[in-house]
Amino acid sequence: MHLSNAKAVITGGASGLGFATAERVIAAGGHAVILDINDEQGKAAAAKLGANARYLTTDVSDEMSVKAAVKEADDFMDGITLAVNCAGIATAGRTLGREGPWPTENFNRVIQVNLIGTYNVTKESAAVMQLNDPNENGERGVVVSTASIAAFEGQIGQAAYSASKGGVVGMMLPLAREFAQFGIRVNTIAPGIFMTPMMAGMPEEVQESLGKQVPFPPRLGHPEEYADAVAFIYGNAMVNGETIRVDGAIRMQPK
Repeated sequence: MHLSNAKAVITGGASGLGFATAERVIAAGGHAVILDINDEQGKAAAAKLGANARYLTTDVSDEMSVKAAVKEADDFMDGITLAVNCAGIATAGRTLGREGPWPTENFNRVIQVNLIGTYNVTKESAAVMQLNDPNENGERGVVVSTASIAAFEGQIGQAAYSASKGGVVGMMLPLAREFAQFGIRVNTIAPGIFMTPMMAGMPEEVQESLGKQVPFPPRLGHPEEYADAVAFIYGNAMVNGETIRVDGAIRMQPK
């Protein structure tokens, strides 16, 4: 699969990892549709990317919103060959906090956006991909989801977030096995500490402190490095059913 021919739907594409991926696809000559809930950023991102890009307001946690967006993306690009799941929230809280047990509705919301949202976009995009003509390798499409190193080393206060990202990792292989008959590959990227909009809002000294915890390189990851991983996965037909850590060898401590 070549990015120059990619027809990508990218959730959370208005900023951060998603936008860097959209830029990579567009720069290669492909098409990209950004699915996000931040209309102001989304419209600005699409305008910056040019005529081969479009922005659609989409709540990934809402199945009908995703169905409508994927259909519109399919119409715009005349197909979908790549789905990248970057939308997510990182709401945290101790299960037994000072104000009592953490509300289950908070836990549910993280699962609904990060895990169910990923599933919604994956299944709807794959339904379109299966109709594509196969390439010389028999491929029809690629799904790349975003987990986190928290799926493996969740910190105190990350029970919901780690559960959601662990679920993303866990459903990948069953989906890859099921979609193999259609020539659709499914993979997951587990980023470490990256410079995202949420991270950019933290004080500079906090950013530097976090970056120094990374063995090598001792810094925060760049969104472009996430996009590099997506490009690698998309272009290598043998990468399937795999979780790739992009984390500089960091292993998170309990807190």
